[in-house]
Amino acid sequence: MVEKIKNLVIGLDTSLLGAMKLMDESKVKTLFVYNGVHFEGIVTIGDIQRAIINNVSLSDKVNHILDKEKVYGYENESIAGIKDKMRKLRAEVMPILNELGDLVDVYFWVDLFENEESQEREKINLPVVIMAGGKGTRLKPITNVIPKPLVPVGDKTILETILDQFEEIGCTKFYMSVNYKADMMKYYLGQLDHKYDIEFFQEEKPLGTIGSVSLLKGKITTPFFVSNCDSINEQDYRDVYDYHVENHNDLTIVTMVKTFRIPYGVIETGEDGLMTSLSEKPELTYQVNTGVYILNPSCIDEIPEGEFFHITHLMEKIKARGGRVGCFPVSEHAWKDMGEWPEYLKMINVL
Repeated sequence: MVEKIKNLVIGLDTSLLGAMKLMDESKVKTLFVYNGVHFEGIVTIGDIQRAIINNVSLSDKVNHILDKEKVYGYENESIAGIKDKMRKLRAEVMPILNELGDLVDVYFWVDLFENEESQEREKINLPVVIMAGGKGTRLKPITNVIPKPLVPVGDKTILETILDQFEEIGCTKFYMSVNYKADMMKYYLGQLDHKYDIEFFQEEKPLGTIGSVSLLKGKITTPFFVSNCDSINEQDYRDVYDYHVENHNDLTIVTMVKTFRIPYGVIETGEDGLMTSLSEKPELTYQVNTGVYILNPSCIDEIPEGEFFHITHLMEKIKARGGRVGCFPVSEHAWKDMGEWPEYLKMINVL
């Protein structure tokens, strides 16, 4: 086994959830799958995300989703050829095999490209709506002084971090829904050296998590992102957009795969109170809403004007008419939330 990947190796019987957890712990997007001492292939976070989208259980084994058609490098191949493959595939990792199919080396992007930027990818320029009108009551007392979008994370505010992530993938036009301490946000953004292209729109009364977007009717004519202002997601949102388009969704939710361990034995009972099953400290896995979405422009017409309206109301409305509401999953550690003090303190410790 290649020494540099010894902590990134899993077996064929590793569950998808187990693989995702190891990726989170190791801060990688690729793991190497072995059957004993024999190399079987690699599994990526993209492989797992596609499996979840296709309704594969997270308890299933990686063997069930292993892609035997992945492109690898070979030991008699030139470095130039290997670099060309990595560029074309946008591959962060390239396994190198011998003629018997054994893994003999692994090249990481930094091995071959040193200080070069990460592999180039076509940018998208979709409008982004930032929901920044809330009072941030769960982060009091700091939000008594400054609005939640201006709460610092590292050397920037959470708002700048979110705006920068969208700009990195090519999005340049922002619409910002404001209410609480709106003047302070406008002033702060106006003082920055980097000028964001932001059009502010104000809800005169609380309109819920999506109600104020009704004020944008006629302004947005393409699919667009909607993001809240209290979380950071490491996911490249171009992947979410690709899924949204390919799946013909009306609305796509970015979800986070969250695991809860119940610290007790869980008992199920049947007739006469007789025990039917016992699970010792089970793990339950759910997809939870991260507060980031892609909407088709027609969705704006489904948001009533001047009414309190949550994003969940819009989802239900789309489903009721037979529309498509898709979910794009990200791993637990790829999403950092600051909605409440414990999450915020955790966030500033890791950034």
